[in-house]
Amino acid sequence: MKILITGASSGIGEELARQYATKNNELILLARREDRLLKLKKELKSLVKSITILVVDVTEFENLQSQIRTIGSVDMVILNAGISIGHSLEITPFEDFKKLYDVNVLANHAILEILLPHFISQQNGKIVFISSLASLISMPSSMVYSSSKRAVNAYAEGIRYKYKNDGIKVINILPGFIKSELTDKNKFTMPMILSTKDGVKRIKNAIEKDKKFFAFPFRFYMLISFINLLPQFLRDKIVSFI
Repeated sequence: MKILITGASSGIGEELARQYATKNNELILLARREDRLLKLKKELKSLVKSITILVVDVTEFENLQSQIRTIGSVDMVILNAGISIGHSLEITPFEDFKKLYDVNVLANHAILEILLPHFISQQNGKIVFISSLASLISMPSSMVYSSSKRAVNAYAEGIRYKYKNDGIKVINILPGFIKSELTDKNKFTMPMILSTKDGVKRIKNAIEKDKKFFAFPFRFYMLISFINLLPQFLRDKIVSFI
């Protein structure tokens, strides 16, 4: 299987590369940090059929699309690249807001604009979005990140409906807190946080089972779902308390 993983130089993306490193798989690892990608390639090259690295900043859309064109068709793309600007009650500077949306939302479409014709032509393929449980409830200290991931949910849903008759499987993953560079920015106690290895193992299992929507840890997801069922005035009180 030929697999493209974005954001592969650290955290979830790096561990996904490790867990998909088998003799049957061709890995294409995309990220902006060349040194990290080269180190990972050296670690995994004896374990895989082939491994290619693409050094690109996903916010440089023209270069990103040019790089994606060089790989041709793939069997699966895992759209994992994402950033957070941390938690703050200050007004988010526009440049930070824009960069977060460029990485978390727009880069996904820039990639899929190139890959979707291949998927349609071959009448199969998997598109995996890495969203977040934060997309289900927008806390005032992280509303930019939450809203970007909610946009990912809507986009993933639309892609799934649009291409359901083209053999394309769309999987949307909503993890809770997983140990990574992204969560390392958080200065608060993160409930039910998972190790990188355990979190990615759950993600990989959901992908292999072709789950259209997978949110975890389950208890955390159910808690957020319950809060969202409450009347608005009660949700306001709970969020204010938190």
